[in-house]
Amino acid sequence: MSRQEILNRLNHEIGAKKPIFGAGCSAGIIAKCAEVGQADLIIVYSTGKTRMMGLPTTIIGPSNSITLEMADELMNVVKNVPIIAGVEANDIYCLDLEKSVERFLNKGFSGVINFPTVGLYENLIEGGMALRKFTEYMAPGYGVEQWGWPREVEMIRLLRSRDVFTMAYVFIPSDAADMARAGVDVICVHVGPTMGGLAGFKEIEDLDALLGKAQETIEAARRERSDVICLMHGGPFADPQSTAVIYERTDAQGFVGASAVERTPIERAVIETCRGFKDHRIGGRK
Repeated sequence: MSRQEILNRLNHEIGAKKPIFGAGCSAGIIAKCAEVGQADLIIVYSTGKTRMMGLPTTIIGPSNSITLEMADELMNVVKNVPIIAGVEANDIYCLDLEKSVERFLNKGFSGVINFPTVGLYENLIEGGMALRKFTEYMAPGYGVEQWGWPREVEMIRLLRSRDVFTMAYVFIPSDAADMARAGVDVICVHVGPTMGGLAGFKEIEDLDALLGKAQETIEAARRERSDVICLMHGGPFADPQSTAVIYERTDAQGFVGASAVERTPIERAVIETCRGFKDHRIGGRK
């Protein structure tokens, strides 16, 4: 599906005052159900494997190879929803960035999001930037011009030059500005690991602070380009009901859920179904 067709679809939803929803899917059954449930985007993350293992979302490697291996299963059952690949720009197994993204385009993905992103461990908690500088200074050692966050920005710039649909996880206002200037179509403000359920994370920030920072990040992107679509991801938003406050208190136009799609709903469904099968008494034949 072309970039323009995806944007037309997303902007149609926005025009109808409907939130955009991106569903993180790492198994055919999840992706098939997400399409029936009217997800606007299906996003493939290597970390989905750990969710299917009953574990907290955990970065595993080599991420890009894992994501590519997941493609056939999902593309086999998804008919009419764009499938977006989580691509690790800082892939030590494929240092040529153009060749790296070419693998995903050749596979048939309709777009790319920067995942795993260094922002997950650089800026998510406490906003420390020392690690970002440390990572950036590794570029000469890999024989490339950028490493770390600048390489993720360069990946988005490269894909935009090829008219490929792009999304970007961002964590702070300067991240959002970087990606907007690079030409990203959608920013996704990551507000922390998803809480709740059997394998969720502990609460790391109060809701007021979280929403305030998310709005500042959205505004930073919009100052660069008014046409950037702004979504949110993660944190305490583990089910549809909990996302209502996002639209009441920020300018976000939608939400991306991964654990909220393929972990917590499955936990609830399996638990309730098993309990339902046990909710009978035997030996009652008359």
